[in-house]
Amino acid sequence: MKARKIDGKEIKKRVYVRFSHTQIIAIGFLIMIMAGAVLLSLPISARDGQATPFLNAFFTSASASCVTGLVVYDTATHWSLFGQVVILLLIQTGGLGFMTFITFFFMLMRRKVGLQERQIMTESINASSIGGILGITKLILLGTLGFETVGAALLAIRFIPRFGVGKGIWLSVFHSVSAFCNAGFDLLGRDGTPYSFTEYSADPLVNIVIMLLIIIGGLGFLVWEDLLVHKFKWKRYKLQTKAVLFMTVLLVFGGALLFFIFERNATGAEMGVGERIWTALFSSVTARTAGFNTTDTASLSDPSIILTYFLMFIGGNSGSTAGGIKTTSILVIFVFAWSGIRRKQDANIFGRSLSDGALRQAVYIFFMNLTMAVVGAMIIGTIQPVATRDILFETFSAIGTVGMSTGVTSGLLPVSRVIIILLMYIGRVGSVSFGLAMLEKKARPRVTYPMENITVG
Repeated sequence: MKARKIDGKEIKKRVYVRFSHTQIIAIGFLIMIMAGAVLLSLPISARDGQATPFLNAFFTSASASCVTGLVVYDTATHWSLFGQVVILLLIQTGGLGFMTFITFFFMLMRRKVGLQERQIMTESINASSIGGILGITKLILLGTLGFETVGAALLAIRFIPRFGVGKGIWLSVFHSVSAFCNAGFDLLGRDGTPYSFTEYSADPLVNIVIMLLIIIGGLGFLVWEDLLVHKFKWKRYKLQTKAVLFMTVLLVFGGALLFFIFERNATGAEMGVGERIWTALFSSVTARTAGFNTTDTASLSDPSIILTYFLMFIGGNSGSTAGGIKTTSILVIFVFAWSGIRRKQDANIFGRSLSDGALRQAVYIFFMNLTMAVVGAMIIGTIQPVATRDILFETFSAIGTVGMSTGVTSGLLPVSRVIIILLMYIGRVGSVSFGLAMLEKKARPRVTYPMENITVG
């Protein structure tokens, strides 16, 4: 309450704290992480019935909510069924965005979805306008349910014969959701050792299902809508859809070709050609924010480690379950760079000109994510003696919400874990959105300074 006097009378005025849409999204994710941490710290969440240290529970909750996949405990052997269910719910909610579920709940209850809720949902999936946002919300949830159900049914073909009906179905559902949400959590570890999908490195069914779930989940919900409306009519697709499809194909197959070459004398030395092709494709797909692996990540050759840095940093597509700076951001930067090299005034792609605003946004995201990953690595390297390549792998994996690791996560000191948590959170909320949430002001600056050129290059 704030009081002031008018004509000698004291008038009390209620003061409300108003948050921007960006701040609401950032706070919502933080609340979800805290709630998950409390549940995971309970004795019922662990197999041994002992309470999990809160920092480790918080780390796991942040990793699940931010669909990353970095873990301090093996998910299969440390967490009980209750704990695994909590992790799965965090993955699903974090992957689709909590506003998706809130909006759909309002629709189910036949409660009017107000303008503010529509605007927050629009910002949550990076839509350009609030028009048709309720229809997109239905598409997101129904499409997710459909893809995850089909994925689980196909994985069950492999898991039920091996693990039995009950466990086989649970493993199928868990990995289908984790793959679709690009989370990277798996339940295939044994004896405290994480195996991920290394035992299925040559299995076409498991490889294809997991890769398709990762790719579809990472395409972006707005791309889904465009594909659903226009089917296979390329010319009628929006520029966003064309850019996403082009970059997805380029990165998946370009990355796979490079992995195939780089690993021929490393992890692929004792593999047949067929298995090398599958592992190369899987490595290319999963590095872009999924976090699974069919080969030992720590044994990758140095060129493959560098390639993985690059793919993790790029990530998936805007408005999807994936993280990273997004494929469209790197495409915009390359298109403008190519136009500059050719001394062109405009940057054009697929018959359309890109705006300078798109370049500024892409550069902001690129610079902020790169800076935070490198600074985070330098701080961790100062705190504890870990190989530089492993630290950089960890920080790039965190900021890109990937979840791949060379095996150093469980050995990180508490301060280092807090840094990784912060990077995962920023990577999921978005570096620019995080900055806006912290520093956002409604008022515009009153002074406009004179412009002056500065020599660059």
